[in-house]
Amino acid sequence: MIASLRGTLQAVGPDYLVIELGGFGLQVYVPRQLLAIGEIGTEVFVYTHLVVREDALMLYGFKNTEQRSLFETLISIAGVGPRIALAMLSTVAPDEMRLAVLNNHALTFTRVPGIGKKLAERLLLELKGKLDLKNLPTAAAGTGAGAVGMGGGTLALNDELFDLLVSLGYTASEASAAIAALPSDAPTNLEERLRLALRYFGSA
Repeated sequence: MIASLRGTLQAVGPDYLVIELGGFGLQVYVPRQLLAIGEIGTEVFVYTHLVVREDALMLYGFKNTEQRSLFETLISIAGVGPRIALAMLSTVAPDEMRLAVLNNHALTFTRVPGIGKKLAERLLLELKGKLDLKNLPTAAAGTGAGAVGMGGGTLALNDELFDLLVSLGYTASEASAAIAALPSDAPTNLEERLRLALRYFGSA
């Protein structure tokens, strides 16, 4: 098992990093947020999970061990492969994911490309027994996505923001990325969250 990787950032792809280590360039698939890990030529560090398939060895990278553990939990669920799990981590912040499970909020998961209503509902059911739903933050969000202490109310607010961004012409993936990038202290009203989301597109 390759648990972590430290090396020189050689290239950045649409959903992966190329990290040079000992003369080899390793392709590491990462959540969208980690694509901005650093400048080309700088040293970077990621926690990793190796997926062994008959035809390939796939390396996935994460910001911290919590994110990696969540990835491993997701791929333990039937019907959720590494690509869908990675899309979930790119779209939904860990605390927002836990709040969605706690509040039976399937729409949070249907924002993720590749997840329909049926799979979203099954995820809610199976994750209840796999995620720690205690000690959820009561005042602040996790890493983006604005999962503040309003619980289901904020989840619904994010859904409104998602629909609004799509109506403005952004793709579902772009809208999800903007929501996931909301700062931990994002305001709890739709107008301000929209302003922050649009600012994300201006800097992306």
